[in-house]
Amino acid sequence: MFKSATLKEVATKAGVSYQTVSKVINHKANVSPETEKRIWDAIAELNYTPNYSGRSLRQQRSRTIGYTWEPSPPDQTNPILDAFLQSMFRTAEEKGYYLLCFPFHADDARMLKVYAHLWDTGRVDGFVISRLNYDEAIVPYLSGRKIPFVGFGRLEDDNCSFPYVDVDGGNGVAQAMDHLVALGHRKIAALAWPKDSRVGNNRLEGYFSGLAKAGLQSDLSLVVRGEGTSEVGFDATNYLLGLPQEIRPTAIVCMNDMMAIGAMQAIQKAGLQVGRDIGVTGFDDTPTARYLTPPLTSVSQPIPAIGETLVERLIELLETGTYPEPKCELVAPRLEVRESTASYVPTVG
Repeated sequence: MFKSATLKEVATKAGVSYQTVSKVINHKANVSPETEKRIWDAIAELNYTPNYSGRSLRQQRSRTIGYTWEPSPPDQTNPILDAFLQSMFRTAEEKGYYLLCFPFHADDARMLKVYAHLWDTGRVDGFVISRLNYDEAIVPYLSGRKIPFVGFGRLEDDNCSFPYVDVDGGNGVAQAMDHLVALGHRKIAALAWPKDSRVGNNRLEGYFSGLAKAGLQSDLSLVVRGEGTSEVGFDATNYLLGLPQEIRPTAIVCMNDMMAIGAMQAIQKAGLQVGRDIGVTGFDDTPTARYLTPPLTSVSQPIPAIGETLVERLIELLETGTYPEPKCELVAPRLEVRESTASYVPTVG
């Protein structure tokens, strides 16, 4: 799939000797910036991969860990990502390492070239990856080249083929469902993510398992999918509020806090009270959740601890050659109950 050129082909393309190309790759060349750029451009264009026989051929490690993520829209903040990055930065620095963040590209082929370039040029010693979705190309590529990495997340039906730490999102939503059922809710809707989201579908499994546990029939008209924004949450809730009285939900579980915020706005705009009339739960327990009106019941993930764990374990792998146990860890989140659900009073009759 990714046929690599030879060192001499790169040299011909760049108009230099193959010895010069080799020295540039190994950071031993004394050439002009223009020549070095020409060589790296040729390497990228020809998809050249140095024929390293193991990592030991490098003269030294970079003590740098690579990480990329899918950016949020310009008008939105991402407190979960911020907490994750902060914990990784702090842990890496404490152990004498740095974190190199680089742009995400939806094009798999382009993204693989970025990973290959960072590794082959010695810029990083390994990677933390967190965008793990269906038909993921990065995991088999890194595994095939024996490039050290750890994942925040897992692949669908993965049998621990690579080291990761993940949050059991289905468990978190199931906790929210148990809470709502215990309060007396029997018509519960879900604001879900698009069907191609592995994480979103994992969380949605908790919704369906919660219905089954309570002996409630699932109704797909109460499951509304969309991107995890407040705008989608607002529009989806308006749709739910417009359903016939006999199926209109008395509670809504949301796959993240942004959708829950939009849901709460729609409920309040309709003249209803969040919590008393319609319960709302979120996911992520972002810093603003407890300061909303009413405060939002939300599923809390131990994001800082996960960031710290991932970096610590990757560094141990880099320095000892062995990944510490457990190789694969699934962490249970915790439901933080607040007034957006706690004040519900079931209608009698």
